[in-house]
Amino acid sequence: MSDSAFSIRPATMEDARLLTDMLVEAANWHPERKRSRDATLADPAVSHYVAGWPRPGDLGSVAVTANGTTIGACWLRLLTAADPGYGFVGPGVPELTLGVNPAWRSRGVGRALLQAVVAQAREAGFARISLSCERANFAMSLYRGEGFVTVESGRDADTMVRTLN
Repeated sequence: MSDSAFSIRPATMEDARLLTDMLVEAANWHPERKRSRDATLADPAVSHYVAGWPRPGDLGSVAVTANGTTIGACWLRLLTAADPGYGFVGPGVPELTLGVNPAWRSRGVGRALLQAVVAQAREAGFARISLSCERANFAMSLYRGEGFVTVESGRDADTMVRTLN
């Protein structure tokens, strides 16, 4: 197998730490932004994306290399109007989080994870999924290319939604 070989598997209860690691990677997408794991998780607006994983309605996928190294994760979480995420659009619309190890970015891992989670969301009966992404983030083109459309724009970030057919 080549050094770019990886596979996608469903996320499990045992992946809570990995999802937390990938949440920190997602928060630190810009090379000049390096919030520590502790600082990232101390922010309740961020930590609620992984706290208590998995809860009912949570689903996700994990990317793993041929030698078993986990290199990325993408997951959905239902949040509430009382505790909304950055990409909250309404009850029953789960928010997506995607994180990939920096050494594996721009190698198809994020797209494969995103496509796997979209398929899981369809199978689970969700009609839409949402996310928030800073406009300067290179992942914006991935999300647009995978059918997400901007439904709200903030100062630096957009809330995006994908309708699932």
